[in-house]
Amino acid sequence: MKKYLSILFIFLISISVFLPAALAEKEKEKAAQPQQSKYVIPGAVMNITKENTYPNPAQDMPFLQPSELTEKLIDSTKIKIENPELVRILNETTINSTPFAVGYRAVIYLGHWPLNYESTETAPNWEYQKINTNYFDNRGGNTPYQMHYVQEAQKVVKGGLTAKVPNAEEVKEMMLVKATKKTNLPLSFETIVGAATKKDQIYNIPANRLGYLYAHASAVNEKGKVTYGEVYIMLKGNKKTLVVKNIVSQGIGAWIPVQDHVSFSFVASEKPR
Repeated sequence: MKKYLSILFIFLISISVFLPAALAEKEKEKAAQPQQSKYVIPGAVMNITKENTYPNPAQDMPFLQPSELTEKLIDSTKIKIENPELVRILNETTINSTPFAVGYRAVIYLGHWPLNYESTETAPNWEYQKINTNYFDNRGGNTPYQMHYVQEAQKVVKGGLTAKVPNAEEVKEMMLVKATKKTNLPLSFETIVGAATKKDQIYNIPANRLGYLYAHASAVNEKGKVTYGEVYIMLKGNKKTLVVKNIVSQGIGAWIPVQDHVSFSFVASEKPR
């Protein structure tokens, strides 16, 4: 009996030592894997990055590494600071400590800033804006006619905020970061589809029918709230803190186009549409 108890004890000890390590390693591998987007692209939406005659620039997500001082200042306040422009200003700030700072006190006003953006809803609209119509009249034909997409004219698709807010460009930047992270889609507030862009996908127009191939640019409708506040750096002796006053939040929305993605819909009709 003692022998079996000893074996059981050793087994339990082994589990308690190695199981947490194995689970931790599994979680680490899972975190390292690319995240799959829950926003599934429909089959009618096609990527035209290679075919687009206008090369859209890649939209790099702004990420500014805070300096050591900036990190300490951000950590000194309970308000979340996400605005890259404010982080840049803090990074440029230099405060020298002095051994004779006893009793020293100063307050530096940095201005009224959008501090952070909280996303509450992100919804794609795959037919956000019509950009092209291809048409062929096969009413006099005896066999099906094969149609494919050809962009007839260059089309600029723009998004934007749904309401006027202070520091709009900084708000758009924060919203773009959040929406891109949630959807894993190539988002940009402006995308261009060049003239003569083509796609090889074939759409058959039956005999005695009119064929219409509609192309729509896609976009994401992003909604949430942006928080504003007056930002101060407070110096008291050798202590440096960030103080945020007069904090207000307001709802905001935006349309953000999906770069190089086009939604196609095909209609064959007996009568002109």
